[in-house]
Amino acid sequence: MTVRRHENLMSDTDDDVPTLSADTLAALNEFYAEQTEEQKMVEAALQTGQIKDIRLQEDWQLSQFWYTDDTAQRLAEEVLSIAGKEGRIACISAPTAYTKIKEIKPDKCSVTCLEFDRRFEIYGEDFQYYDYNEPLNLPLDMKQSFDIVIADPPFLSEECLCKTAVTAKFLTKGKIILCTGAVMQEAALKLLDARPCSFLPKHKNNLQNDFRCYTNYDSIFLNKS
Repeated sequence: MTVRRHENLMSDTDDDVPTLSADTLAALNEFYAEQTEEQKMVEAALQTGQIKDIRLQEDWQLSQFWYTDDTAQRLAEEVLSIAGKEGRIACISAPTAYTKIKEIKPDKCSVTCLEFDRRFEIYGEDFQYYDYNEPLNLPLDMKQSFDIVIADPPFLSEECLCKTAVTAKFLTKGKIILCTGAVMQEAALKLLDARPCSFLPKHKNNLQNDFRCYTNYDSIFLNKS
Protein backbone atom coordinates (compact mmCIF):
# COMPACT_ATOMS: atom_id res chain seq x y z
CA MET A 1 0.00 0.00 0.00
CA THR A 2 1.53 3.29 -1.09
CA VAL A 3 0.21 6.60 0.22
CA ARG A 4 1.08 9.66 -1.83
CA ARG A 5 1.04 13.09 -0.26
CA HIS A 6 -0.96 15.55 -2.37
CA GLU A 7 0.76 18.77 -3.37
CA ASN A 8 -1.12 22.00 -2.80
CA LEU A 9 -1.82 22.74 -6.46
CA MET A 10 -5.02 24.49 -7.53
CA SER A 11 -6.87 23.60 -10.73
CA ASP A 12 -10.30 23.91 -12.26
CA THR A 13 -11.06 20.34 -11.19
CA ASP A 14 -10.09 20.67 -7.51
CA ASP A 15 -13.72 20.37 -6.48
CA ASP A 16 -13.76 16.87 -7.96
CA VAL A 17 -10.72 15.63 -5.98
CA PRO A 18 -11.78 13.38 -3.07
CA THR A 19 -10.65 14.51 0.38
CA LEU A 20 -9.72 12.36 3.36
CA SER A 21 -12.17 12.08 6.22
CA ALA A 22 -11.09 13.27 9.66
CA ASP A 23 -10.80 9.67 10.90
CA THR A 24 -8.71 8.60 7.89
CA LEU A 25 -6.45 11.64 8.23
CA ALA A 26 -5.97 10.92 11.95
CA ALA A 27 -5.06 7.30 11.20
CA LEU A 28 -2.63 8.43 8.51
CA ASN A 29 -0.96 10.90 10.86
CA GLU A 30 -0.70 8.20 13.52
CA PHE A 31 0.95 5.89 10.98
CA TYR A 32 3.55 8.52 10.07
CA ALA A 33 4.17 9.29 13.75
CA GLU A 34 4.77 5.60 14.50
CA GLN A 35 7.20 5.36 11.57
CA THR A 36 9.12 8.39 12.84
CA GLU A 37 9.28 7.02 16.37
CA GLU A 38 10.42 3.61 15.15
CA GLN A 39 13.16 5.19 13.03
CA LYS A 40 14.43 7.05 16.11
CA MET A 41 14.52 3.79 18.08
CA VAL A 42 16.37 1.99 15.30
CA GLU A 43 18.96 4.76 15.04
CA ALA A 44 19.47 4.71 18.80
CA ALA A 45 19.80 0.92 18.79
CA LEU A 46 22.42 1.06 16.04
CA GLN A 47 24.45 3.51 18.11
CA THR A 48 24.14 1.75 21.47
CA GLY A 49 23.81 -1.90 20.45
CA GLN A 50 20.73 -2.23 22.69
CA ILE A 51 18.42 -4.15 20.36
CA LYS A 52 16.82 -6.75 22.63
CA ASP A 53 13.54 -4.88 23.11
CA ILE A 54 13.24 -3.46 19.58
CA ARG A 55 10.14 -4.76 17.78
CA LEU A 56 10.03 -3.49 14.22
CA GLN A 57 6.63 -2.94 12.61
CA GLU A 58 5.49 -4.61 9.40
CA ASP A 59 6.12 -2.67 6.21
CA TRP A 60 3.26 -3.65 3.91
CA GLN A 61 4.97 -1.96 0.98
CA LEU A 62 7.63 -4.67 1.31
CA SER A 63 4.95 -7.35 1.70
CA GLN A 64 5.89 -7.96 5.34
CA PHE A 65 3.47 -9.86 7.57
CA TRP A 66 4.71 -11.03 10.96
CA TYR A 67 4.00 -14.49 12.38
CA THR A 68 2.02 -14.96 15.56
CA ASP A 69 4.11 -15.86 18.62
CA ASP A 70 2.84 -19.47 18.48
CA THR A 71 3.90 -19.83 14.84
CA ALA A 72 7.32 -18.30 15.44
CA GLN A 73 7.80 -20.62 18.43
CA ARG A 74 6.88 -23.76 16.47
CA LEU A 75 9.17 -22.85 13.58
CA ALA A 76 12.01 -22.08 15.99
CA GLU A 77 11.58 -25.41 17.75
CA GLU A 78 11.68 -27.20 14.41
CA VAL A 79 14.86 -25.58 13.10
CA LEU A 80 16.63 -25.97 16.44
CA SER A 81 15.77 -29.67 16.49
CA ILE A 82 17.73 -29.94 13.22
CA ALA A 83 20.57 -27.50 13.93
CA GLY A 84 21.30 -28.76 17.43
CA LYS A 85 23.52 -26.96 19.92
CA GLU A 86 26.20 -25.74 17.49
CA GLY A 87 24.49 -25.67 14.09
CA ARG A 88 23.88 -22.85 11.63
CA ILE A 89 20.44 -21.58 10.61
CA ALA A 90 19.48 -19.20 7.79
CA CYS A 91 16.21 -17.25 7.68
CA ILE A 92 15.33 -15.90 4.23
CA SER A 93 12.75 -13.09 4.36
CA ALA A 94 11.51 -14.48 7.69
CA PRO A 95 12.55 -11.95 10.34
CA THR A 96 10.00 -12.98 12.98
CA ALA A 97 11.30 -16.53 12.77
CA TYR A 98 14.81 -15.14 13.14
CA THR A 99 13.99 -13.15 16.29
CA LYS A 100 12.34 -16.14 18.01
CA ILE A 101 15.21 -18.47 17.08
CA LYS A 102 17.68 -15.87 18.36
CA GLU A 103 15.76 -15.66 21.62
CA ILE A 104 15.73 -19.39 22.45
CA LYS A 105 18.76 -20.88 20.65
CA PRO A 106 21.81 -22.30 22.47
CA ASP A 107 24.76 -19.92 22.69
CA LYS A 108 26.92 -21.78 20.17
CA CYS A 109 24.15 -22.11 17.59
CA SER A 110 24.14 -19.28 15.01
CA VAL A 111 21.30 -17.78 12.98
CA THR A 112 21.52 -15.42 10.00
CA CYS A 113 18.75 -13.04 8.92
CA LEU A 114 18.76 -12.53 5.14
CA GLU A 115 16.60 -9.47 4.48
CA PHE A 116 15.97 -6.74 1.91
CA ASP A 117 14.79 -4.36 4.63
CA ARG A 118 17.86 -2.60 5.99
CA ARG A 119 16.13 -1.79 9.28
CA PHE A 120 17.27 -5.26 10.29
CA GLU A 121 20.87 -4.11 10.21
CA ILE A 122 20.31 -3.53 13.92
CA TYR A 123 21.06 -7.25 14.30
CA GLY A 124 24.68 -6.60 13.39
CA GLU A 125 26.68 -9.58 12.16
CA ASP A 126 23.51 -11.69 12.00
CA PHE A 127 22.17 -9.49 9.18
CA GLN A 128 22.88 -10.24 5.54
CA TYR A 129 21.39 -7.93 2.92
CA TYR A 130 19.35 -9.98 0.44
CA ASP A 131 17.38 -9.16 -2.69
CA TYR A 132 15.49 -12.12 -4.12
CA ASN A 133 15.98 -10.64 -7.59
CA GLU A 134 19.69 -11.43 -7.19
CA PRO A 135 19.43 -14.88 -5.59
CA LEU A 136 23.14 -15.71 -5.67
CA ASN A 137 24.50 -12.29 -4.75
CA LEU A 138 25.77 -13.59 -1.41
CA PRO A 139 29.17 -14.30 0.14
CA LEU A 140 30.66 -17.45 -1.38
CA ASP A 141 31.52 -18.85 2.05
CA MET A 142 27.79 -19.17 2.75
CA LYS A 143 27.45 -21.88 0.11
CA GLN A 144 26.02 -25.08 1.65
CA SER A 145 27.06 -23.90 5.10
CA PHE A 146 23.69 -23.95 6.90
CA ASP A 147 22.21 -27.03 8.55
CA ILE A 148 18.71 -25.78 7.78
CA VAL A 149 17.15 -22.88 5.87
CA ILE A 150 13.72 -21.40 6.49
CA ALA A 151 12.33 -19.24 3.68
CA ASP A 152 9.21 -17.10 3.38
CA PRO A 153 9.18 -15.50 -0.10
CA PRO A 154 7.68 -11.99 0.06
CA PHE A 155 5.37 -12.47 -2.93
CA LEU A 156 2.98 -15.23 -4.00
CA SER A 157 4.40 -15.73 -7.46
CA GLU A 158 6.31 -18.57 -9.06
CA GLU A 159 9.05 -16.15 -10.12
CA CYS A 160 9.64 -15.03 -6.51
CA LEU A 161 9.52 -18.61 -5.22
CA CYS A 162 11.87 -19.81 -7.96
CA LYS A 163 14.49 -17.20 -7.12
CA THR A 164 14.12 -17.77 -3.38
CA ALA A 165 14.50 -21.51 -3.99
CA VAL A 166 17.80 -20.88 -5.80
CA THR A 167 19.04 -19.03 -2.71
CA ALA A 168 17.80 -21.70 -0.30
CA LYS A 169 19.52 -24.48 -2.24
CA PHE A 170 22.72 -22.43 -2.39
CA LEU A 171 22.74 -21.96 1.39
CA THR A 172 21.58 -25.29 2.77
CA LYS A 173 23.39 -28.53 3.41
CA GLY A 174 20.08 -30.20 2.57
CA LYS A 175 17.07 -29.31 4.72
CA ILE A 176 14.64 -26.51 3.82
CA ILE A 177 11.43 -25.18 5.40
CA LEU A 178 9.23 -23.09 3.13
CA CYS A 179 6.35 -20.90 4.35
CA THR A 180 4.13 -19.65 1.55
CA GLY A 181 0.60 -19.81 0.17
CA ALA A 182 -1.33 -22.99 -0.51
CA VAL A 183 -1.50 -21.90 -4.16
CA MET A 184 2.26 -22.48 -4.39
CA GLN A 185 2.07 -26.18 -3.45
CA GLU A 186 2.81 -27.49 -6.95
CA ALA A 187 5.71 -25.06 -7.40
CA ALA A 188 7.12 -25.94 -3.95
CA LEU A 189 7.22 -29.60 -4.94
CA LYS A 190 8.73 -28.90 -8.36
CA LEU A 191 11.39 -26.45 -7.18
CA LEU A 192 12.33 -27.80 -3.74
CA ASP A 193 10.78 -31.27 -3.50
CA ALA A 194 8.95 -29.77 -0.50
CA ARG A 195 5.64 -31.16 0.70
CA PRO A 196 2.97 -29.56 2.94
CA CYS A 197 2.99 -30.20 6.69
CA SER A 198 -0.04 -30.45 8.94
CA PHE A 199 1.05 -27.33 10.83
CA LEU A 200 -0.59 -24.15 9.51
CA PRO A 201 1.43 -20.96 10.06
CA LYS A 202 -0.56 -17.92 11.17
CA HIS A 203 0.07 -14.18 11.04
CA LYS A 204 -0.68 -11.47 13.58
CA ASN A 205 -2.79 -9.49 11.12
CA ASN A 206 -4.81 -12.49 9.92
CA LEU A 207 -3.72 -12.74 6.29
CA GLN A 208 -6.59 -13.72 4.01
CA ASN A 209 -4.37 -15.97 1.88
CA ASP A 210 -4.45 -19.68 2.69
CA PHE A 211 -0.95 -20.22 4.09
CA ARG A 212 1.06 -23.44 4.38
CA CYS A 213 4.35 -24.76 5.66
CA TYR A 214 6.38 -27.13 3.45
CA THR A 215 9.53 -29.17 4.10
CA ASN A 216 11.81 -31.26 1.88
CA TYR A 217 12.34 -33.74 4.73
CA ASP A 218 10.21 -35.59 7.29
CA SER A 219 9.43 -33.03 10.01
CA ILE A 220 8.40 -33.91 13.55
CA PHE A 221 7.39 -30.57 15.12
CA LEU A 222 5.54 -29.37 12.02
CA ASN A 223 3.47 -32.53 11.71
CA LYS A 224 2.47 -33.12 15.30
CA SER A 225 -1.05 -32.23 16.39
